[in-house]
Amino acid sequence: MSDPSDPVDRKNLQVPGVRKARARPNSNVEIRGPDGQVQVVLTQAFGPRGDNLIGYSGETFDGFPALTLRVRQGQHEGLVHLSPIHGDLRKKGELDFKLGERCELFCPVSGEPLPRLPPVPGEATAYCAIYLTPDRSEGAVVGISDVWGHHHSRVIDDFELISAYLGEAPVG
Repeated sequence: MSDPSDPVDRKNLQVPGVRKARARPNSNVEIRGPDGQVQVVLTQAFGPRGDNLIGYSGETFDGFPALTLRVRQGQHEGLVHLSPIHGDLRKKGELDFKLGERCELFCPVSGEPLPRLPPVPGEATAYCAIYLTPDRSEGAVVGISDVWGHHHSRVIDDFELISAYLGEAPVG
């Protein structure tokens, strides 16, 4: 990241669906920022039962409420608060997990595991679904890697890939 005041790793963030910021009437994704400095911000996110994961903890990143997940790796477990700004690698909470190791991701409200998304061709990691609508539509999801330190993720809204983070993150 070249600008310390900008937490987004723009070198590794692709925003292929943005032509001009367009209104998506039922979207919980906010596309903001001046030309060339687009930010994709999750305004709501839901677990497997429809529980809201944004604002659960009271933690914030640049004034935006965090997305909270329960993470388990072996016997080690805790809450992790992620920045809702796509491409922003900041997180708070329990962070003492082994880099490069698979984790189980759970809804902090219901305790249910996040469902797996279909595999992405050419990628070895598994992606878990965080829904962007309370009805848990497969056309509105964030897919996040289940490997600690592997920050690849995708935001799909209205069945369109609107943002992908494919940064080179250390994994072991």
